[in-house]
Amino acid sequence: MVFRPVLGPLVAVVLAASSAVAFLDLTKEEADRFSAKLNKIVEFGTIPPGKTATATPRTTLITDNELNAYFKYNAKDLIPVGIVDPTLNALGDGRVGGRALVDLDAVRKQKQRGWLDPLGYLSGRMPITATGTLTTEAGVGKFNLESAEISGVTIPKTLLQELLSYYSRTKENPSGINMDDPFELPARIREIRVGKAQSTIVQ
Repeated sequence: MVFRPVLGPLVAVVLAASSAVAFLDLTKEEADRFSAKLNKIVEFGTIPPGKTATATPRTTLITDNELNAYFKYNAKDLIPVGIVDPTLNALGDGRVGGRALVDLDAVRKQKQRGWLDPLGYLSGRMPITATGTLTTEAGVGKFNLESAEISGVTIPKTLLQELLSYYSRTKENPSGINMDDPFELPARIREIRVGKAQSTIVQ
């Protein structure tokens, strides 16, 4: 699907960086507005470098509500099974957050758990929240985790990484995403400027 190259990193960040911010009035119109913007981002990304009419960077403003409405209405087939009601929000100064209900049973049953393993004591769907900083430059992004919680209880980075690895794995990348690894921005995106309740995509 044409949206997947752009939405994949965003869905991963929802798991790696979440904050309990509620979006109660998301609309289908906002979702469709994001879809239209995303189509133009992807379309521009297919134009070979040097073929664009101007050297001026192309910018697209995306609001938190547009993105989260897209998750709610238009991107259900892009959200991994086991993740429910993800939200992603811009906190300002490069900081990002969001929230997701995550099925912990699927991850917990992957292997036998010792009595010191936190996942050995957690089950069912539980809300995961965290915050972090997204830095991007020259087409490469890097995420730095600040904090993470499950149901309000602070969890170690290793537990969050295990959840992220499980839910971001694909046939091409069976180990999933490592949140410490830099990642290439898709669609010729040069940087993402994270403001407050909105972000600017620069191509």
